[in-house]
Order: sequence, then C-alpha cells, then structure tokens
Amino acid sequence: MKIAVLSRNPKLYSTRRLVEAGQARGHEVDVIDTLHCYMDITSNNPAVRFKGEPLPKYDAIIPRIGASVTFYGTSVVRQFEMMGSFSVNESVAISRSRDKLRSMQLLSRKGIGLPRTGFAHSPDNIKDLIKNVGGAPVVIKLLEGTQGIGVVLAETNKTAESIIEAFMGVKANILVQEFIKEADGADIRCFVVGDKVVAAMKRQGQEGEFRSNLHRGGTAQLIRLTRDERATAVAAAKAMGLNVCGVDLLRSNRGPVVMEVNSSPGLEGIEVATDKDVAGLIFEFIENKANLASTRTKGKG
Repeated sequence: MKIAVLSRNPKLYSTRRLVEAGQARGHEVDVIDTLHCYMDITSNNPAVRFKGEPLPKYDAIIPRIGASVTFYGTSVVRQFEMMGSFSVNESVAISRSRDKLRSMQLLSRKGIGLPRTGFAHSPDNIKDLIKNVGGAPVVIKLLEGTQGIGVVLAETNKTAESIIEAFMGVKANILVQEFIKEADGADIRCFVVGDKVVAAMKRQGQEGEFRSNLHRGGTAQLIRLTRDERATAVAAAKAMGLNVCGVDLLRSNRGPVVMEVNSSPGLEGIEVATDKDVAGLIFEFIENKANLASTRTKGKG
C-alpha cells in the first residue's frame, strides 16, 4: 500500500520508526510536512498539493499532528479523507481529543472514571470550584497545555485561589482537578491500537515532582495492567473515536481514572520500556482495515 505519515520532522523517533515498520512490511511510505501542504478545495475533485505538485492518492495516512498546529493539521487530514484515504485517526477525533474540556465531558458521559474536575469562567466561582473538587491540594491545568506544561499543583486553598485568579486575569482557560495523592507521582500510559491495549508502561516522576511526563525527566518501566485498567483505556479511546492513541491513567483508591487521551502518542518511550514493535502493530491495524474495506467493496459488486 501507499501510505503517508503526516509529520513535521522526519528525524523524530516516532516518524522514523513508522517509516521503518511500514517499509519492512512492504509498503511505500512517504513523510509529508503538514504545514507545507496546501489544499485545492474543488467540488468533486479535492486535492492536496505539496511543493507545487499535487500529491498522489494514498491508501492510508498516519496523522502525527502537533498540538500547536491542530487547526491546520486537522484540515489537511480532512482533505485526505475527502480524497478517499483511510486515516488512522480521523480529523474530528483528533480535534475532539485536543479539547481537554470537551474530552472530559465526553468521557464523563460514557461513565469512564475521571478525577473530580471543575471548570468556571468568573472569579466569584473560585472558592466553590475548589470546594467541589474536594479542596486543596488541587491540580490546575491550562486547557492548551501539553507535556506537563501549564500544570500546577496548589497545596492550599489560598494558593489555589491565587493561581486561578492569575490565570483568569490573563484570560486563560483552565481546569481544576482533585489531586490523586495515592498515585504517588506515577501514571500509566496505555497504548491503544484498534480495540485493545497493545503496550503499557508506568511513568514515574522525579523526586518531588508530581508530573510524570518523560519530557520532564520521568522514568518508564513495563507494567502489568488490571482488567479494569485495560477496559478503561479501550473505552476512553472509543469515546474519543480514536483508533490509535495513548490513554494516561492514574491508580486511585476508587479504581483507574483517565487523565488524558493523546491522539499522537510518542513511540520511543513505550517501545523502549516494553520492547514491543508498536509501530509494526499500527501498520498491522491499517492492513486489516484496508482488507476489510476491500472485502466490503467486492461484496457490493
């Protein structure tokens, strides 16, 4: 098959592994910089152009859309979808997962475990907002933050009020969440492909750091999931409409709670920690989907 990886940097580990894995399985794999694409939005003949030339028809695309280019990146993904390419993650699902508030509301509607979460607009709601999530310590998150940036732990109610007022003063949108103390600075990254968790790792934050992101110096190790954790991760991915994603869980006293669903999860940490060919499993999923589509088309004839 002819497959495109939409990535801004062909040298990134995740991009390189996807190219290697696809080529190893006999596919033709191109890396295309999303921001260098431009779209010909024509009735009945949509096209994507790149460096002055129309791109060929791809059987499938693998979007690796960075958070900072979500709007334009998902527009490009949508254009490929209009051209008939199978997208590993559809544009609407990527957009849905990038909106932290919308994500939490969708997960809540499906009954998926979450930390108690509050969202407010006006400063006069701050004290009640903190109270409703259980009081300090609380975690305050910028809706637009990634990789642990814009996430603050407030140890007291007064500190929480000051931080929230400061964020609101600069018109920043924030979430306030209960602090899951029993997680002890660790979370679990579940890598979901299709309808199952194909790999999982425990990420532990540095001493004195409640954020466990590997970009912030956290460490990763292989972990065995419980049945509830697997079911929660798969349900979260399904709620977002994502075929390939990273679901971040915390182990709380009331069971697994979802912190985030990432539509472009990195491959390096999970492959190194688990020694699994996750990139290859993504291509296996694409192949199965493509064969299913081909079978359905033949059946209609």
